[in-house]
Order: sequence, then C-alpha cells, then structure tokens
Amino acid sequence: MFLFSCYTGLSYIDITKLSIDNIGMGFDGNQWIETERQKTKTALKIPLLNQARNILKSYQNHPKTAHSKTLLPHYSNQKLNSYLKEISDFCGIKKNLTFHVARHTFATTVTLTNGVPIETVSKLLGHTKLATTQIYARVIDNKVKDDMSILNNKLNNNFE
Repeated sequence: MFLFSCYTGLSYIDITKLSIDNIGMGFDGNQWIETERQKTKTALKIPLLNQARNILKSYQNHPKTAHSKTLLPHYSNQKLNSYLKEISDFCGIKKNLTFHVARHTFATTVTLTNGVPIETVSKLLGHTKLATTQIYARVIDNKVKDDMSILNNKLNNNFE
C-alpha cells in the first residue's frame, strides 16, 4: 500500500476503498484511477504509472483482495505505521516514517522533482487550493538549480 501511494499520491483511506470499478480506460488509451477523495469529496482522475499497475497485478489473486473486493490488501493505518517504524528502525532511517510520507513522496520526489507542474500535482492530490500543495511541495535544491539554469539559458539566448 505504501509504495502504491508513492506512485499515485492516494491517501490511506482512499486506497483502502479502491476496487476494480475505480480503474478505467482514459481518453489516452491508458488505465486511470477514477475515484473521489474521501476527505474533500473531490473527484480524482490519476493515470496509472507502470509501477502502480505492477503493484496491482501482484495482488490480483491475493486472498485478502478476493475476499474484500478491493485492489490491495487492507491493514489498519496503525498497523501499517507500526510496520513502517520497524522498517525505518532496521534501515537506520531517522525520519518518522508514516503512511502519509508516501503521499508526500509522490508530491515531491515522483512528480515535482521530475518536472510535473505544481498545478498538475495539486489536481492529482485532490487539493482544493494550490496553497495546500505549495506547503506539501518543498522544492529541492536540484530542482531550483535546474529551473534557474533553464531560465539563465533563455535569458542569455534572448539577450544575444
């Protein structure tokens, strides 16, 4: 569930209610998740990245998903966070690793760092205000460096 959230930006509660009915073919011929964010009641349409699609495939015949009719096995948020704490302790990760970190990872590492505009990230996360995404999305130094390099090249080309 954690990795699926890293590749979709979905919150814990939104992942737990996903079923096959939430996967559809998009206008582009690719699979999309279509659901409603429970917290804000905002409609979400998220293209399925290959990594997320592969995670879903690996759970297709899992006994827990067959029984619950959900796409991923369901564990309590508390239990997942407990497992994440064990993993972070074992790996020597000092950060407080919780399920919500996956959503933050999607916003920063998966999308913004790879050049996805903040407006698009905001829509994918189901935020109703861009300011919410801006709080989430602390832009890392490499992104700032790359953006300023592009700007510098543009300015230099226009100047000549």
